[in-house]
Amino acid sequence: MIQRRQFIKTTASAAAALTIAPALFGSENRIALNNRPAPAQRNFQSDAVEKTIQRMNNVIRDPELRALFENCFPNTLDTTVKFSLKNGKPDTFVVTGDINAMWLRDSSAQVWPYLPLIKEDSNLDNLIEGVIRRQTSCILIDTYANAFNEGPTGSEWESDLTEMKPELHERKWEIDSLCYPIRLAYYYWKESGKTEVFDENWLQAMKKVVGTFKEQQRFTGKGPYSFMRKTEIATDTCPGRGWGNPAKPNGLICSAFRPSDDATTYLYLIPSNYFAVVSLRQLAEISKNVLSQDSFAQECEALANQVESALKEHAATNHLEYGNVLAFEIDGFGNRLFMDDANIPSLLSLPYLGALSKEDPLYQQTRKFILSEDNPWFWIGKAAEGIGGPHVGAFYIWPMAIIMRAMTSSDKNEIANCLSMLKRTHAGTGFMHETFHKDNPEDFTRKWFAWANTLFGELILKIEKNHPELLAEIY
Repeated sequence: MIQRRQFIKTTASAAAALTIAPALFGSENRIALNNRPAPAQRNFQSDAVEKTIQRMNNVIRDPELRALFENCFPNTLDTTVKFSLKNGKPDTFVVTGDINAMWLRDSSAQVWPYLPLIKEDSNLDNLIEGVIRRQTSCILIDTYANAFNEGPTGSEWESDLTEMKPELHERKWEIDSLCYPIRLAYYYWKESGKTEVFDENWLQAMKKVVGTFKEQQRFTGKGPYSFMRKTEIATDTCPGRGWGNPAKPNGLICSAFRPSDDATTYLYLIPSNYFAVVSLRQLAEISKNVLSQDSFAQECEALANQVESALKEHAATNHLEYGNVLAFEIDGFGNRLFMDDANIPSLLSLPYLGALSKEDPLYQQTRKFILSEDNPWFWIGKAAEGIGGPHVGAFYIWPMAIIMRAMTSSDKNEIANCLSMLKRTHAGTGFMHETFHKDNPEDFTRKWFAWANTLFGELILKIEKNHPELLAEIY
């Protein structure tokens, strides 16, 4: 099995299962490819998704972008979902791609772009309901785990020094792992109007979520979670004997790991705390308006207010070059880490998650910083420019970050430039990757990374809605 923390380095010519000639970077004869699995080999069929692809074939003028959309948008359905009925109710297990495990974060993000289509496709509706139900069962197993097996099979991480269970693939505590399922369930309700998923199991799981958030505010101690791993990769284990570096309680929630699955330097991860505020308010709305759980709704709202107040007091500070900007992480003692990471939630993604307006002056000033070489994980190369992160290392750009830059921009020229970079860095494969080298897109990691693929599809659909003229261009 390919492990998530490995540096999975691939070249275009070595991409197994891709029987295409690699396109050369800079070539004027780049190949436009349809590289979807044959219909009989696809995991799931959605008529609404197929209709969307057909419609977009008439909208996207650039043949290579058109092929990228046709490959990427359905990739989660084509290759990663396992749908069944469990006790007569939908159950959907979603792998990330080349790792046979389900991340709470990735599974939510992978099916997210299909939500607007569920009204016209009952099968797709059932699939996403199944994801929500599976996530509920996962949270009930362990709120501190980030990734789960399809059953109690154990994993290669059983030796981790934490409270592993056979149902867990990995047990890295990340705030966003509990936010993403709320986001998915909330917008599923908004799109479908259905409330059946909000049953007793879901309510019990959500109460565990809120309890875990409160534990990790660490007002009365470090809480029950700790994690260490025997590894040569420093960011793959928690410092401080598994508890993380010291943090002074201030109302924010501690996160041992980032959404990249890398350990935090300072425990108060700012983008994830912003995400928690949004999620808690969504949870409060469901609890009050659907479940008539007024007391729990008030508890969620009070916690959201407390975290938001702490963010207002502690998250922003004066940068030597950029003035008042958001830090990426803080520790409550006055120490701050100025950077951004490609994975979502990130500082760049805060408007996408509904945490800040993209016109907010604080966000705009922070954006100037994180999209500059003063962000230690921003790279400018011969192939493209964009944000990377410690997960893969120096000089590697994440297509996900280029996509998010376009998703959070109001500048048509900036969006067009992002499309151009995405087009010229897929290395002839027809898919997004985890990362690529800033100077050579044929040097990439993870040829099968469904989150990045469907996020690209989401971007194209957003551009069609807001700037359709851009899709009439050749890049």
